[in-house]
Amino acid sequence: MSDDQANRAANLGYFFDASVARTPDKTAIYDLYGGTERQVTYAMLDERADRVAGLLHGLGIRAGQRVGMVVGNRSEFLEIFFGTMRTGAIPVPINTRLARDTLKFILEDAECAAVFVEPAAHPSAVEVAQAAGIAHRISTEPVTAPGWLTYAQARDGSVRFDAPPRLVADAQAFQPYTSGSTGLPKGAMMTHAGMLWYVDYNQRYWPTSSGARGMIALPLFHKNAMRGTVKPALFAGASFVLMPGYDPKGYLEALAKYRCTYSRGVAAVFTMLLQQRELIASLDLSALKSLTIGSAVVTPELMDEVERALPGVKVGESYGLTEGGSPFRVPLDGRPVRRGSAGVLAPEIGIRLTSEDGTEVDVETPGPVEGELWLKSPYNCIGYHKRPDATREKLVDGWLRTGDVVRRDADGYFYFKSRMDDMFSCGGENIYPKEVEDLLFRHPAVANAVVVAVPHPVKGWVPAAMVVLNRGTQADPDEIRAFCLENGPKYAHPRLVRIVPESELPLNGAGKIDRRAVKDVLAGATIGVALAG
Repeated sequence: MSDDQANRAANLGYFFDASVARTPDKTAIYDLYGGTERQVTYAMLDERADRVAGLLHGLGIRAGQRVGMVVGNRSEFLEIFFGTMRTGAIPVPINTRLARDTLKFILEDAECAAVFVEPAAHPSAVEVAQAAGIAHRISTEPVTAPGWLTYAQARDGSVRFDAPPRLVADAQAFQPYTSGSTGLPKGAMMTHAGMLWYVDYNQRYWPTSSGARGMIALPLFHKNAMRGTVKPALFAGASFVLMPGYDPKGYLEALAKYRCTYSRGVAAVFTMLLQQRELIASLDLSALKSLTIGSAVVTPELMDEVERALPGVKVGESYGLTEGGSPFRVPLDGRPVRRGSAGVLAPEIGIRLTSEDGTEVDVETPGPVEGELWLKSPYNCIGYHKRPDATREKLVDGWLRTGDVVRRDADGYFYFKSRMDDMFSCGGENIYPKEVEDLLFRHPAVANAVVVAVPHPVKGWVPAAMVVLNRGTQADPDEIRAFCLENGPKYAHPRLVRIVPESELPLNGAGKIDRRAVKDVLAGATIGVALAG
């Protein structure tokens, strides 16, 4: 293997080289941005990524420097993402729904030497990029302010980059920012070696067929889309449909039109999909074989309801995190995954469970065990950018502390219970919000629910719920509270239930329920209200 070949093989920016060589003219991406289909072949994606690398190299960007990305769901995102890595530089994909100040914080915290911006994706992106003092600024649309390059023109006018640098061991590939539950976001340092290991690992154990066709309607900056669909599809030589954003009608119509075989999403995606039963019945979705729900709390009731609405489609649950991948998977021996479980421990991944006081739980013990999950694999991030405190806290001797509480049953199936910082004490009883949400989903009128802790003058904290009802059903807060009292532990019933239309359920940029926003709403609703005991 020549030095050039070795450098390419060690660089995540080139991970789909074999697919380009095998099927250069095959459509890799059906891009629906702007309402008009654009087909991007493997050869086109490869050339454009090379030209992005050439553009950055021509601007003086070198290995190890960071490049901000405030770009929505369009094929240009992938050209920029992989093209940046080909130079050894580090793309920083940013949530396009962040507040202005948070966006500015990330661009400055990452010390971006260049930035790619889609003005339509964030109303403050152009202004913030200028205010952050970033030297090289490229926009997908013409910007009248001085100092801006227009993306397509600059890309197409650049030479194809053909000199990938030799990367040091543990060289950083990209830097996603994790929102966390409190405080400012942290930049997770993900490596080329770890990401390449994971792409190959997935294909070895859970291979994607070259004939598969995925559907992406969630943001590309989020792991659900990138790790779950983009990388497996491109590595296998498959294809995927890329929607600019999620709307249930357009999503269902595209699944049918493009004969998609699988899709992944968060619970909110499929809760909204279930409100389109008449449309579902009118479409030919016979190519669709599987749907995966993850990235947040998933209830068995939701999965059952989706399977009833889409006969013949298998619905599964996934668990994963930005910094540590997906440790629980479908058993390789063919056993089905139990409802409510994300699967069994995947091969080649180490885990630990620790109790609330930090002592280690013996995971070899027969029978059920529970605790905070620690992970070890080549996938793990190597730290947090400019955050030695967070790195010391979260990474211990190569183990990643996830902050998630999981339970393993007697047969080895794992169940996500809650974030450690979501758990709260109600009159001395520990409550996990997911347990109350699971109870609420058993009510026939409940389509979606989120539970948070709100202050109580006697108990300290009590559960409160924001609930969305199924279309055509009726229920009032008292009825729902009574149902929980009758069917679950009395200490865990929601003392406050607020019924809201689907459009008022707060979502964050990744399409997940924004628990902090829900907590603010429900805590405000308790002012002047005597909560039940």
